[in-house]
Amino acid sequence: MHFRISVFLAVADNLSFTKAASALFISQPAVTKHIKELENQLGITLFERRGNRITLTAAGEKVYQYARNSVMLYSELEHELSQLKDRYEGSLRIGASSTISQYVVPEVLASFHTQYPDIKLTLLNGNSFEMEQLLIEGKIDMALVENFSSRSDLRYVRFLEDEIVAVAGADSKIARKKSLDLNDLPSVPLVIREQGSGTLEVIDEYLKKAGIQLNMLQIILHLGSTEAIKNFLIAFEGMGLVSVRALKKELQLNSLTIIPFRNPKIIRHFRIVLPKGYDPGFAGLFIQFLHQYNL
Repeated sequence: MHFRISVFLAVADNLSFTKAASALFISQPAVTKHIKELENQLGITLFERRGNRITLTAAGEKVYQYARNSVMLYSELEHELSQLKDRYEGSLRIGASSTISQYVVPEVLASFHTQYPDIKLTLLNGNSFEMEQLLIEGKIDMALVENFSSRSDLRYVRFLEDEIVAVAGADSKIARKKSLDLNDLPSVPLVIREQGSGTLEVIDEYLKKAGIQLNMLQIILHLGSTEAIKNFLIAFEGMGLVSVRALKKELQLNSLTIIPFRNPKIIRHFRIVLPKGYDPGFAGLFIQFLHQYNL
């Protein structure tokens, strides 16, 4: 795709010439030059500049929509041409929620790259709702999420089962418990994920079925990552609720302890998300690879 369009999209996504330059590994004057040339070519102003702040003009919004569509079409073209050449060349942008991006997908991506070295991979991470939004905006080709809810304008496919467990610092008093009942939760200091996290949404739905609201819990702190929760728990006289897939290292080092629920386990499904009516291209190739991978 024309590099000038890539520069325009980077500026529009970041609303910053400096951040766009950093993302593209070029100088800020080069970014400014490309945008000026594009505006001259189109004969219209694309950005409104107010001091250090910029916004898209009405024309800029239109160009942005068409440019985003062109990225999707170009990705499809790369895939089609690769099939004709019997060689996979192109790019694939994946967004993954925090737990998946840290503990599930890196190994898969490494193996995928080994098999398809000419497909340029990009992995973005955040919470599940942020990844769905990036997909809607056309900034990624597919998303891997861990939330419970679904958007009507996206399609979802399960690819892996996960369990959320209660965990505590190995040296804490609560770690001596042999098991835990849901009714015990309101009496235990808790640290959990932030609003918008797929993990928190699943926990909320599970507790509601047992007649327990989040506001009934002693939530000491909301943290933005599972890693932060695990590090906090080591010196915390309380408990966290995290994916069992995130605990391999801590269980081996005996720094954290899982306290089993006596109630039914908190089970969720990691899911693949794609836009409806969209040819998945290289995303389809990765999905096939993901389903065959021994996770």
